Amino acid sequence: MLVEVALPVPPARTFLYRAEEALAPGTRVRVQFGGRRLIGWVVGPARPGRRAPDRIRTIERVLDETPSVTPELLALCRWAADYYLASLGIVLRTAVPTLLTETTRTKDPVRTRRVVRIARELPSLQQRDETFGRARRQRECYEVLEASGGSLDLAHLTDELGFSAAVIRGLVDKELVTLHDEPLVRDPFAAMEPPPPSSHTPTPAQAEAIRRLVAASRAAVSTGVRFETGADDSDPDAGSITQLLTTSRAPLPFLLLGVTGSGKTLVYIELLKEVLRRGRGAIVLVPEIALTPQTVARFRAEFGDVVAVLHSALSDGERYDAWRALRSGERRIAIGARSAIFAPVTDLGAIIVDEEHEASYKQSEAPRYHARELAVVRARLAGAVCVLGSATPSLESWHNANRGKYELLRLPGRVEGRPLPPVRIVDLRRRRDDARRPAGMHGGADGAHVVSAPPQDGSLSPVLVEAIHDRLARNEQTILLLNRRGYSTFVQCRSCGAVWHCPQCNVTLTYHRARRRLVCHYCFHEEAPPDRCDRCGSADLAYRGVGTEQVEREVADRFPHARIARMDVDTTSAKWAHHEILQRVEHGELDILLGTQMIAKGLDFPGVTLVGVVNADIAMNLPDFRASERTFQLLTQVAGRAGRGPKGGEVIVQTSLPQHYAIQCAVTHDFEGFAEHELAERRSPPYPPLARLLNVVLSGTDERAVTDVAQECAAWLQASLPAQAPVELIGPAPCAIDRVRGRWRWHFVLRSGSARAIGVAGRLLQRYPLRPGRAELRLILDRDPVSLL
Repeated sequence: MLVEVALPVPPARTFLYRAEEALAPGTRVRVQFGGRRLIGWVVGPARPGRRAPDRIRTIERVLDETPSVTPELLALCRWAADYYLASLGIVLRTAVPTLLTETTRTKDPVRTRRVVRIARELPSLQQRDETFGRARRQRECYEVLEASGGSLDLAHLTDELGFSAAVIRGLVDKELVTLHDEPLVRDPFAAMEPPPPSSHTPTPAQAEAIRRLVAASRAAVSTGVRFETGADDSDPDAGSITQLLTTSRAPLPFLLLGVTGSGKTLVYIELLKEVLRRGRGAIVLVPEIALTPQTVARFRAEFGDVVAVLHSALSDGERYDAWRALRSGERRIAIGARSAIFAPVTDLGAIIVDEEHEASYKQSEAPRYHARELAVVRARLAGAVCVLGSATPSLESWHNANRGKYELLRLPGRVEGRPLPPVRIVDLRRRRDDARRPAGMHGGADGAHVVSAPPQDGSLSPVLVEAIHDRLARNEQTILLLNRRGYSTFVQCRSCGAVWHCPQCNVTLTYHRARRRLVCHYCFHEEAPPDRCDRCGSADLAYRGVGTEQVEREVADRFPHARIARMDVDTTSAKWAHHEILQRVEHGELDILLGTQMIAKGLDFPGVTLVGVVNADIAMNLPDFRASERTFQLLTQVAGRAGRGPKGGEVIVQTSLPQHYAIQCAVTHDFEGFAEHELAERRSPPYPPLARLLNVVLSGTDERAVTDVAQECAAWLQASLPAQAPVELIGPAPCAIDRVRGRWRWHFVLRSGSARAIGVAGRLLQRYPLRPGRAELRLILDRDPVSLL
C-alpha cells in the first residue's frame, strides 16, 4: 500500500512511499530520499486522487512497534506546520527526542537495569530455616530484599552490599527471586533535596482562582482525538483539525494576571492536584532561563516522581528517558521549556504556561512556532484546561482576555500582604547638570520620585552605591541588572573613528576582558583585541560601552569585601552552573548578584532587599515595535525580585528616559496603564495584537542577488494575491542587521487584520519559485514574529 511520509526537509509537503504492511499514523520509518537516508513519520494512507510518481520507493525499515507520535500530537504538529508555514517533518522532528531521529539507530535507545525481585514469600521462621539451612549469605540477601520493599538493583546488591553472583544464583535456583531487566530513567534532578511542601493558606484571590480552575477541570472532557489524514491539509482554516478546535469541549483559556510574588505557583499546584485526582496528566511550561532546579524541586515536593523534566541541559539519553516515562504513563506531569509543549503526556488534562509573555517561547529557527499558541491549541484538541500566567502578560493575551476569548483571573496582591517594593528613578541625564548642587529629589510624572546626583566615574550612581553600602551593612542581599554581556560593547580608534566589526556580520565586536577576546554575539567569531588601528595606525584606542563584566569589576572595586557573582551566558555555560550560583544566593553565601535578564525570572529569595537596574534603556533603543513592551516587562519582573521577605525592599532604576511611559508604569507596577498606552500607540499604523504580521526574510551570500530577489518576490506576491485577501506589503528593505554569518538579509513585512489573509499569502510564498544559484538564497517565513530585527 502507498502511504504519505513526512520528512524533515524544507518542502512543506509529504512524500509517497510503498509500505509492505498497514502502518498507523505517527509511526517512525527510515527511507531513502535523494542520495541519503532520512527518518520520517507515516501520516496516513495516500490521499485519494493524489498523482503518484512513476517510481515509488519502498520504506527501508519500520522503527516503531507503537507509533512514537500519538494521534493528538500528530494533529497538533499538523496544525503547527500549516499555521507556521513549516515542513510537517521538521515539526515532527522537533516533537520527539534527538535519539529517535538518528538514521543509524535501529533499536530502542532505552537503557535498562538488572533488578532482583522476591518471587516467593517465606512468612515463618521454620520455612526459612528449612529453605536456607546453612546458606547464611542467601538468607541475609533475601532479608535485605525483603526490608527494601521486595526488590533492589543487582548492581547495588553485588557492588555495594557485597553479595556474590553465586548467592544471587542460589536464590534464583530455589525460585525465591527472579531477575528482570527494567527501564532505567536517567534523572539528574532526582538526587536534589526538595523543599517541604508549601503550607501557605491561599489568599481570597488565590482561592477564587483555584475554585474557577478546578471547576473548569471537572467540566473539561477528554476528546480522544482521531485525526483524519484525508482532510485538506493545505489550509489550517479547513479540514478536520479546525472542526475539532471549533467543536472542542475544552474550557476557554485562562489568563492569570498576578503581580510578582502573588503566589501563582500555588494556584498552579492546586490545579495539578485536581488533574491528577481525575487520572489525567499535565504540562507545565516555564522559560528556559527560569527552569532551575529550584523550580523543579517545588513541583517535586508536591508531586514526587510523577514529574518528568525536559530541559536543554539534559543529555540526549536523559531527555529520551523523560519522554519515554511520559509516553508510557509512568510519569504524569511534564515540566520544561518551549519544546515541552510536544511532551507525550497521556490523557492531557491541563497545560500551564508560566511567564507567558516571554519571547523565548517563540522559536527563532524552523519550525518557528510559538509554544504559548500551541498550548492553547493543544488544550482545545485534548479537552484540557489551559492557564497562561504572568505579572506582565503579552499584549496578545491581554487583548484576547478583553475580547472574551480568554477568561481573566486576577491576583492583585502579594502573599502574606507584603507590599510591592517602592521604585526610585535615577535620571542619568541630570548627573552633569546637577554637579553644581547637592543631590536631591524632585517629582516626576505620575508622582514617581526621580533622583538626581553628582556625576562620577563608572556605571553606578551615588544613590545606588549608597543603597548597596546600606544593604551590606545590614547583611542583606542585592541584585544588579544590566542586560548586556561582555566588558565593553565596542572598540573605537580615537584618531580616525574606526570601529571593529565582525567580518561575517554587520555588528560591532564585544570585548570580553576575562578571555581577552573580541567576540561576535551572532556568529561567535573571535579575535584578539588590536594593539593599533588597522586604518590609520594609531595606538590610541578606546573601549566604549558597558557590559556585565565591567560592572562586575566596578562593584568589586567599590565593595572589596562583598561576595559577588555574575550570572550571564558566559558564566553559566557549564551544566548546573546556573543552579550553583542560585544556591549560593539562597544559602546567604552571596551579597551581590549581578547579571543579564536571566536574573529577572522567577527567583524567590527573601534575603534580597535591593534591586538596581544599571541601565534601563538598552531594550528601549532597539528599532522594534515591541521595544517598549519588553522594557516594561523586564523592569517589572526584575523589580519583583525585591522585598519578597519580611524585611521588604526597594528598587533603583537608572535611566536617561525617566518620563517614558514604559518606565513610569514599571515604577508604579501598573500593567493595565501600560497596556492602555501601548495599545493606543499600536493602533495607527496597526501592529499586533491589532494586526497580524508575517515577516518574509530573504538571505544569501551575494548582496546584489538578495536585493534583486527580495524586490522580485515582493512584486510577484502582490501580483498573485487574490482580491479577497486584504494584505498590506511593507518594504522590501534591508534587515536592521543586514548581514549575519556571512549572509546578506533583506525582508518585507505583510500586515493584515485577517489571520486567514496572512495564511493565504504565506502559502503562496511557499510556492515562490526561488532559484538558489550561486548566492545560496533562502526564504524564511516567520508568522507572528516577536521581533522584526
